[in-house]
Amino acid sequence: MTFLIIAGCILLLVVLITWGKTNAFLAFLIVSLLAGALLGIPLNRLAGAVEKGMGDTLGSLAAVIMMGAMLGKLVAESGAAQRIASSLMKIFGAKYIQWALMVTGFIIGIPLFYNVGFVLMVPLIFSVAYQYKLPAVYIGLPMLASLSVTHGYLPPHPAPAALVTQFHANMGLTLIYGLMVAIPAIIIAGPIYSKTLKKIVSVPLQTFKPVVLPEEKLPGLANSFLSSLLPVVLLIATTVAPFLFPGYETLNHVSAFLGNAMVVMLIALIVATFSLGIANGMPVKKIMAVYESAVKDVAMILLIIAGAGSFKEVLTVSGVSDSIAHALHQWPLHPLLLAWIIAALIRVCIGSATVAGLTTAGIVVSLVAEGNVDPNLMVLSIGAGSLMFSHVNDGGFWLFKEFFNLSVKDTIRSWSLMETIVAIVGLGGVMLLNMFV
Repeated sequence: MTFLIIAGCILLLVVLITWGKTNAFLAFLIVSLLAGALLGIPLNRLAGAVEKGMGDTLGSLAAVIMMGAMLGKLVAESGAAQRIASSLMKIFGAKYIQWALMVTGFIIGIPLFYNVGFVLMVPLIFSVAYQYKLPAVYIGLPMLASLSVTHGYLPPHPAPAALVTQFHANMGLTLIYGLMVAIPAIIIAGPIYSKTLKKIVSVPLQTFKPVVLPEEKLPGLANSFLSSLLPVVLLIATTVAPFLFPGYETLNHVSAFLGNAMVVMLIALIVATFSLGIANGMPVKKIMAVYESAVKDVAMILLIIAGAGSFKEVLTVSGVSDSIAHALHQWPLHPLLLAWIIAALIRVCIGSATVAGLTTAGIVVSLVAEGNVDPNLMVLSIGAGSLMFSHVNDGGFWLFKEFFNLSVKDTIRSWSLMETIVAIVGLGGVMLLNMFV
């Protein structure tokens, strides 16, 4: 009966979000309260459990996600993203134009949220398509594969960062593993797969022709790279340092402090405020306005994460998480594969990668707590599954279709299959890593 209740509640969540067009946060809240009541949590404790789930989930995430959004917005507004893109185009040249766009998408995708990165980078894709007279889908898909993978796999993006917190994983180690899995996934789904798409005709709308900043107003190349990638550099450095210098206790303490995700993002944001903002002639008032705008962009993402946290807490308090973990142990599947399948199914049903990842986390959290699987790899497995086959119920599908002015058929053939390849290759990478870690 318990499993029927959970299945029914997840089905209700799917129906509310897809058919009912209900906001995902409100859907999570409704389903959490209903699930708690049906699972026997006393009514006088139910609201408290939901609130606790929200607080515990957001407590260590709110600052990280907010500052990540601020950094990404500043990278875009200052022209650093444009500088990185134009420089890489010069380095790679016309022959390797796809690789230039892919690397650009990967670098820009680390600090930028997916939708922001998409809107920012699509004009660049179109300008290259016009300049070199190449099919827009063929040259653009590698960049969008990079943006999608960084969004689904790598902290400090919202869903991976939330999973790191829920599974008590190491953010730096997850990032290192994530990079190892992400790069082959992007290459296969991007430059390699897009070779089959050269005949797709895409006539980008005139509305999306690029508007670029003058060259003299752009920050320097080294400044743009360092400011954009500083969170990655700090996370990797503070993760590796204790292994390189195991006997230096003070250094390890400093690394632990500087490796905290909140501290990393604060340092990166302070540096970027000066390097991309003030040093580039941007008034402090305008920089703060950019940051305020960025917070508005991610406020709903935070609420969705909070709602998913409340659902997870209900499952935990009711004891269902332990029951689910025990039942899943009976399945003849590896926990990483099982989590990937669950995330992929929810993704296909709901459309949102973030919701799919966070919902799956609540279902499999007890498996991770029992210590039978590496929590860092579990983050990546769920992240890969959450990208599976984006179709008509996903906003990203329509974003791609409308910007590239494609038919639904061609959008499925290009975008949907690219996302599927990313998900499957990601799972393969995770399972391969699991053999060695």
